[in-house]
Amino acid sequence: MDAATFEQLVVDELDLLPDDMVEGLDNVVFVVEDRAEDGTLDLLGLYDGWALTERDRYGVGELPDRIIVYREAHLAVCDDLDELRDELHTTLVHEIAHFYGIDDDRLHELGWA
Repeated sequence: MDAATFEQLVVDELDLLPDDMVEGLDNVVFVVEDRAEDGTLDLLGLYDGWALTERDRYGVGELPDRIIVYREAHLAVCDDLDELRDELHTTLVHEIAHFYGIDDDRLHELGWA
């Protein structure tokens, strides 16, 4: 799948998320990259920034936090379009949860990791 089609799928999945989940995102951009910096296909997404619970260290004029979705990693683990949509949904929820300060242990308990 080419980059433009994949990016549109990410946008489509973002549009399907509950409003109260995405409306609270402050100074966050969503980015699609082919792979993680180390070249691995093991990482589907990454939250790069300060969690809302740590924003006391966050100042005015800061660069936006980023939620990165890795295209090639998703394509490597998904066999069809439905599976890809499901995995994108899970990845977006997972990374947005990190923005809100929810750690991996809690995400595992909730079934989002």
